[in-house]
Amino acid sequence: MKTSLSIGDFSRATHLSVKTLRYYHRIRLLEPADVDPHTGYRRYTTEQIPTAQIIRRFRDLDMPVHEVQAVLSAPDAQARNTLIAGHLSRLEEGLSRTQTAVTSLRDLLRQPSPAEPANIAHRSVEATPAVAVTETVDLDDALNWYQGALGELYATLAAQNVPPAGPAGGIFSGDLFTHERGQATIFVPCVGTLRPLGRVSPLVVPAVELATIEHLGPHTGIDRAYGTLATYVTRHALAVEGPIREYYLTGRHDTTDQAQWRTEIGWPIFRTHI
Repeated sequence: MKTSLSIGDFSRATHLSVKTLRYYHRIRLLEPADVDPHTGYRRYTTEQIPTAQIIRRFRDLDMPVHEVQAVLSAPDAQARNTLIAGHLSRLEEGLSRTQTAVTSLRDLLRQPSPAEPANIAHRSVEATPAVAVTETVDLDDALNWYQGALGELYATLAAQNVPPAGPAGGIFSGDLFTHERGQATIFVPCVGTLRPLGRVSPLVVPAVELATIEHLGPHTGIDRAYGTLATYVTRHALAVEGPIREYYLTGRHDTTDQAQWRTEIGWPIFRTHI
C-alpha cells in the first residue's frame, strides 16, 4: 500500500513550498496522487518524492518549466539526456558570458581610459564598389545576423569567382543603437561584376571622412573603444550626422583565434585639416 502525505508534509519532504506545489499541480508538472473532491486537499505518495527532487534540481539550474515537462515526459533515456545536455550547454555558455563580463569590468576598473588616446586617427574613405547585405535588425540579434550575412557574402563571391578587394565592413544606423532596432549593412569590397543572389546585391559604399580607433580581440568589450572614440570626437567638436562604420581588418574569415581579431571603428566627422 502506498504511503500518502499531506501537501504540508510533502512540502517539508521535498523542500518545495506549498505555493510551488499548487502551481505545479495547476500546470500539470507534478500532480497529487489524490485530491479530495469535497475539501480540495491534496495528498502525495512517497513514490513521488524522487520526481519532486528531480524537478527541484532542474529548476535550481534555471531550466524553464516547459523543458522540465519535456524531460519528464521524454519517451526514452536518449531523448531525455539530449534535452538535459542542451540545457547544460546553455548554462555553460551563460557562465562563460558572465566570466567574460566580470573580467571586462575588472579591466575597466583597473585601466581607466587615457585623456587623449594615441591610437585614434583620421582617414578619408573613397566610394568603394562592394557586395552587401542590408536589413533592419534588432540590436540583440545584430551579432548573429552579422555572422550569417558575412558568411553569405563570402560564399557568393567564391561561387561567382569574384575576389574580395579589401576587408569586410559594416554600416550601422543610429537607430540601431538608440532604439535597439535599425538598418544594418554588411559589405565586402570587390572588383568585378556580381549577379545579385538571395540577400546579396551590389553596392557602392559611400565616401566618408572618419575618426577611427582599433579594437583588438572579439566583439566583447568593443563598447570601450566606442566610448573612447566618441569622447575624442565630442571633445574636438568633429562629429557629423551619419552611420557608424566598422571594418573587420582581421576577423573570423581570416583566423579562428579571436585574440587576433582587429576591428576598426569609424565615426563620421567633418575633417578640418589634412
